[in-house]
Amino acid sequence: MAFYRSHVLVCVDPECLAKGAYEIVDALQDELVAQGLIDEIQVLETSRIGKCSEGPEMMVYPEGVHYRGMSVDDIPYLVEEHFLKGRVVERFRQEIKPVVDEELGPLRPKEVRIVLRNCGEIDPNNIEDYLAVDGYQALGKVLTEMTPEQVIEEVTNSGLRGRGGAGFPAGRKWALTRGVEGSPKYMVCNADEGDPGAFMNRRVLEGDPHSVIEGMIIGAYAVGASYGYIYCRAEYPLAVETLNIAIAQAREFGFLGKNILGTDFSFDLEVRVGAGAFVCGEETALMASIMGLRGEPRPRPPFPSVKGVWGKPTNNNNVETYANVPQIILKGASWFASMGTERSKGTKTFTVGGNVVKPGLIEVPMGITLREIIFDVAGGIKDGRNFKAVQTGGPMGGCLVEKHLDLPLDYEALTQAGSMMGSGGLVVMDETSCMVDIARFFMDFTQAESCGKCTPCRVGTRRILEILQKICDGQGAPGDIERLEDLCQEVKQNSLCGLGQGAPTPVISTLQHFRHEYEAHIYEKRCPAKVCKPLIRYEIQPSACTGCTVCARNCPVEAISGERRQVHHIDPATCIRCGICVQVCNFNAIETLS
Repeated sequence: MAFYRSHVLVCVDPECLAKGAYEIVDALQDELVAQGLIDEIQVLETSRIGKCSEGPEMMVYPEGVHYRGMSVDDIPYLVEEHFLKGRVVERFRQEIKPVVDEELGPLRPKEVRIVLRNCGEIDPNNIEDYLAVDGYQALGKVLTEMTPEQVIEEVTNSGLRGRGGAGFPAGRKWALTRGVEGSPKYMVCNADEGDPGAFMNRRVLEGDPHSVIEGMIIGAYAVGASYGYIYCRAEYPLAVETLNIAIAQAREFGFLGKNILGTDFSFDLEVRVGAGAFVCGEETALMASIMGLRGEPRPRPPFPSVKGVWGKPTNNNNVETYANVPQIILKGASWFASMGTERSKGTKTFTVGGNVVKPGLIEVPMGITLREIIFDVAGGIKDGRNFKAVQTGGPMGGCLVEKHLDLPLDYEALTQAGSMMGSGGLVVMDETSCMVDIARFFMDFTQAESCGKCTPCRVGTRRILEILQKICDGQGAPGDIERLEDLCQEVKQNSLCGLGQGAPTPVISTLQHFRHEYEAHIYEKRCPAKVCKPLIRYEIQPSACTGCTVCARNCPVEAISGERRQVHHIDPATCIRCGICVQVCNFNAIETLS
């Protein structure tokens, strides 16, 4: 094993890549060779280091110096100063703040990290780092001490449920697949994370790919599978690259391939890259895509456990589910089951976004309340505003309100409240959010992502979106709310797959909790949150206007008139409601009305 006096971690997040991160890596390698330092200093690629807006970014250890904003031409000078002369290059130095990684960062209050335990702590491209934190110990235990039935029993006793959204017990699914006759059998990992704003699976794949691979191998041993596929969306190029490196290393070390660890068990896997269709998160559509077919769902039964990839028995779980398995095997089912609620055990990763002080990726025990997540873990509502709603479960989840803040987060509680766990997206909204517009946004997403195979989803979501758009445009009519309710029920009850069945949920929940906002849009032609542009207007207050002409000079359509040092006026017929006048006015003289 080689030992280095310094390690240079170069951020290869997409934003840093766009600023030339790979060119920086190449330049560093070339300069270290030229200076005879290549055997002393190791250059590594890593996921997000900082904001990336001033990238490329790098961290130098053991000094812990954070550099950013270098160009290729700066690398020779940086290498000479820092690595030959031992002097920090101040003009590229970025002072390290308490939270460097905007997405993950240090452990927050009430967090318990199992799935995320190694992210940011090990080099994902070095299998020896994973081995140093007990990596593949669980696999060794399974292959030498446990039968497949005992593995399934351990996972079942742990209470682990599928983290992809449905929450089906993982041990039960494994037992179903094992009990089906026929070979070969396949293991599939769903890494097609498509919810807007969700990146839980991406960070695990980029930061700790071997935990997912090890979980899949253990699962393959349990169900009797001989081959596997990790289905990852093309929008995750770093995750795909990291996975391929990890698979090659696992194969080299004897954890994949023939006769793993000298036993009779053989298993191998590969990465299949999807084109980014949201519907391929549905397991039958995902498996069709793996086989090179159009990503469309099919009726069930038969379920994938009976007829999946290539028509053979197939087990499908998502990234987070597999990443839990090695720790369950090593620490025991009772350890995992000690966390969470009676029916939802362990921890869950969430991406918290929207109007909170500290957005990002968290992992918390099941059963934690929404109030704890929003106000303790995420720091509360930003800018001192009031909480209004939280969307759970992604674009097919429901909006929950203040009375739900003390709701324990588990599968059953969220379903009973009219939402869902989903893969783990939480979008927090304050009083500046229009709930009709929120419903329109999510319906626009799911309608665009419909595969079009079944009529209720293909046509129904389009009709729902048209009515929502009409309401937001100020063209709502009496009876639209009732039409929305009828359409939502038809689409929900008659669609073929989970996408169509879940697409109306945001509309149903916002109608339930914010019906008054729909009524204000339709009957009063106003948007209470002042979000829907056709329903708002700008008015200059004579008492505050100084006639400075700044608003008139910046108006893109010349809707503002008035002489210098005289009160100005806005022509509502010409105004396009862009809001620029409000932004540039130094005297707060322009009021937004609805």
